[in-house]
Amino acid sequence: MKYSITQNGTPLDKKLYTLDEDTKTFSSSEDNLVLDFKGEIGCTFNTGSDCTFNTDFNCTFNTGSDCTFNTDFNCTFKTGYGCTFNTGSDCTFNTAFDCTFNTDFNCTFKTGSGCTFKTAFDCTFDTGSDCTFDTGSDCVVIRRDVYEVIELKENVKIKLNEHSIKGYTEVGKEKSLSGQEVSVTIGDKNYKAIIK
Repeated sequence: MKYSITQNGTPLDKKLYTLDEDTKTFSSSEDNLVLDFKGEIGCTFNTGSDCTFNTDFNCTFNTGSDCTFNTDFNCTFKTGYGCTFNTGSDCTFNTAFDCTFNTDFNCTFKTGSGCTFKTAFDCTFDTGSDCTFDTGSDCVVIRRDVYEVIELKENVKIKLNEHSIKGYTEVGKEKSLSGQEVSVTIGDKNYKAIIK
C-alpha cells in the first residue's frame, strides 16, 4: 500500500494508529490528521475530528466532526457535524448538522439541519431544516420534522424553511414586480400604472 499519514505537518507516530494492510483498515483516535490514500481502493477509516482524507473509491469512513473528504465514488460516510464532502457518485452519507456536500449522482443523504448540497441527479435527502439544495433532476427531500416530501427541480436552488415550518424558498430568485400597481407624480398630476 502507498499512503501518507501526517498530523500537524509531520508523520504520525506509528504508536498512535493501527493499519491492517490486508483489510486496508486504518484506526486512530487522534484528531487533525491528513490521510492521503489516493490510489488505494476499498479502505476503511476510523478517526477523530478535523481530519482530511484523499482517497479513491469504495471507502468507508467513521469519523468525528469538521472533517474534509476528497474521494471517488461508492463511499460510505458516518460522521459528526461540520464536514465537507467532495465525492463521486453512489455515495451514502449519515451525518450530523452544518455539513457541505459537493457530489455526483445517485447519492443518499441522512443529515441534520443547516446543510448545503450541490449534487447531480437521482439523489435522496432525508434532512433537518434550513438546508440548501442545488441539484440535478429526479431528486427528492424528505423532511421528518414536518412530515413533508419535496421534489426538487433541476437547476433551481432552494432553502428549506426553519424547524417545524413546512416549505422552502427559492434562493437567488429576484422578486418580480410584474402586476403591481405604482403611483407616479409628475408636476401636480398623479398617475397610476400596472407594471407588466
